[in-house]
Amino acid sequence: MKHLPQLPYGAVYFRKSNPPREDWERDYAVAREDGMNLFRHWFMWGAIEMAPGEFDWSDYDRQMDLAAQQGMKTIIAEMITSVPEWAVHDYPEAVYMRADGSRLNSRMGVSSATGGFGDGSSGVLCLDCPDAQRLAGRFLTELVLRYKDHPAMAGYDVWNECNYSPHVCYCDHTKRKFREWLQEKYGSLRELGVAWNRYSYSSWEQVQPPAQLEPYPECLDWLEFKKDNFYRQMQWRIDLIRSLDSSGNLITAHGIAGSMNVMASMGADDWLAASKVEVYGFTWVASRKGSEPWKQWHAVDLTRAASGGKPFWHAEAQGGPLWLQPQVLGRPREDGRVTEPEDLRLWQLTSFAGGARGLLFPRWRPLLDGPLFGAFGAYGMDGSRTDRSRMASALARWANAPEQQELLEAAPVQGDIGILVTPEAQSFDYLLNREGRGEAYSHSMWGAYQGFFDNHIQADWVHIDQINRYRVLYWPYPIMTLRSHAEAIAKWVERGGVLISEGCPAYFGDRGRVGAQQPNLGLDAVFGAQESSVEFMPDILGDVRFCYNGLTVRGGVYVQAYAAGANGGQAQGEYADGRSGAAVMEHTYGKGRTLLVGTFPSEAYYRTHDAGNRAYFAEVARWAGIQPQACVSAAGDSSRLAVRLSEHPGGSLFLWVLNHGREEAVAEVTLSPAWGERQPGGVYWGDAQAVQASGDGNAAQVQVRVPGRDAVIVRLG
Repeated sequence: MKHLPQLPYGAVYFRKSNPPREDWERDYAVAREDGMNLFRHWFMWGAIEMAPGEFDWSDYDRQMDLAAQQGMKTIIAEMITSVPEWAVHDYPEAVYMRADGSRLNSRMGVSSATGGFGDGSSGVLCLDCPDAQRLAGRFLTELVLRYKDHPAMAGYDVWNECNYSPHVCYCDHTKRKFREWLQEKYGSLRELGVAWNRYSYSSWEQVQPPAQLEPYPECLDWLEFKKDNFYRQMQWRIDLIRSLDSSGNLITAHGIAGSMNVMASMGADDWLAASKVEVYGFTWVASRKGSEPWKQWHAVDLTRAASGGKPFWHAEAQGGPLWLQPQVLGRPREDGRVTEPEDLRLWQLTSFAGGARGLLFPRWRPLLDGPLFGAFGAYGMDGSRTDRSRMASALARWANAPEQQELLEAAPVQGDIGILVTPEAQSFDYLLNREGRGEAYSHSMWGAYQGFFDNHIQADWVHIDQINRYRVLYWPYPIMTLRSHAEAIAKWVERGGVLISEGCPAYFGDRGRVGAQQPNLGLDAVFGAQESSVEFMPDILGDVRFCYNGLTVRGGVYVQAYAAGANGGQAQGEYADGRSGAAVMEHTYGKGRTLLVGTFPSEAYYRTHDAGNRAYFAEVARWAGIQPQACVSAAGDSSRLAVRLSEHPGGSLFLWVLNHGREEAVAEVTLSPAWGERQPGGVYWGDAQAVQASGDGNAAQVQVRVPGRDAVIVRLG
């Protein structure tokens, strides 16, 4: 792996049409003067291969040479998803096909104002077509051989934002791949027919992908195949690049932190994408997502979890405003629409506190063309410095100063609790709600994260394959579960795990089949519960409430009640409307414990921010024996404060306190006794006079004064 700066910091600079050629040399000089050390460029196939076999690399050669002159590094974003117009015309059978038989068209790319783009990040040409793969492979080969040994070269970014259109592909080439995938999964046509409840197939050619997505086995297979297939194509890119370049240049990729809402529909599987590369990353801009503190934190934590210990970057971080786009309409100007220097500071320090060790803006300076004019860049439309760019420069210099080496070598500590991610539940919810018209899964996952976040309890995203790393798990919206996953969860609890589950766990099992006994797949024994009634009426269950340990908590979506004592569990809560059956069941299973809640308080918290639900998340954490690694209190409202700890391999501990509010806050931070006695040492960010030990000499308590939209970072010796 080639040497990179201490913290790669820069932007996506060149996208063929922008910035203007006459400014390039000046822009590079300004960027280097301001502490930037890395640019990424979109090497767009459709802007380079002007005619078959005829390549114009001149603009890109200049970018690489300017980077070398300035001592900067370059990440080449391969963009075979931006296709040549001649390829679309000459190879119509290679163009993606929708379920209705219509083909995609080459359209303008809003992030580059150039043609050759399709829907989303999957492009226009289907790589299942041998001609499309041959042509794309020729371009990638020429690209790698041209630049792999360039002195500015640092690596490749593969498959920009790692997701695909939900509407493709239904061409004959993809159908052939689908049938091959099914043959490998089921072994025979007869077995497939039984699994799909289509008993009269007589040849594989009769097997078709479903045009209408509904909760049936064939649709679950189609979703699974599409994801496998697109990531196989990602692996093909990587393998081709590696076969041509063994010099140690990085293979990177970045997603959209979309695993909680579009993994099923668009394949945004951060765990799978991260597994294929050396450095992963994520796109996150407040203007599109909202600036509530938990939102960016959830994206950083998701990417950290998916990266599994690999380095990860905030690969596209907002540096400027966003105009006229549908995501911003109707929102206040301060909600990410107008970016101020203090916003930029807070967003970047949030990512660094969460473990990101690289940061790039989506633009160094804004585009001059298309609907994203003026968007996201820290510098002016003409490349001039701004108050935002001066803040960026200060952060870039700070992050690459030798004094920060130990801080940036430290990694965030593991969370207090894990939020369990079972991808099949999202897939089935997507199908159950007729292609995603309901959003119960994503709202439940986000609501659970927000519920713990608002109680200053650090929650990690835990993929089902990672459960053995955690003692306590919270399982939101677990309505569909594979038998293998239910068995893994049962074994984990039996060995001593503590599981808090929401309602209807594994109601639907393999192939989406409802279990005749509920909870399903043997989980009735794990929870010590037996269903007495259930209601699936999300349109009218938004006001359901249950009582638990003196709290009145809101639920929603579905409601499941349990026969008290039927399987050994103990009733711990009832529904407020007096319906029969318990709302909450507690049980001991093996060496572990379970708490089963019959509805979805996480979805209700996302929807209502109800105080009772916020208290519920604190209460179930207390029930599970969780003592947060760092507790924070403040005069007045502490909800705008976020606290994180990071630990260096050598044992040093660092405290990050971030203030998401606009006014100064004085915070009292108390560390868990597990960290022992710690005294505040060096201050890495903020005023040294703003940090002091407190609590009558208790070294586990620190008082910090944090300005609005700022942070304090202190070493705890």
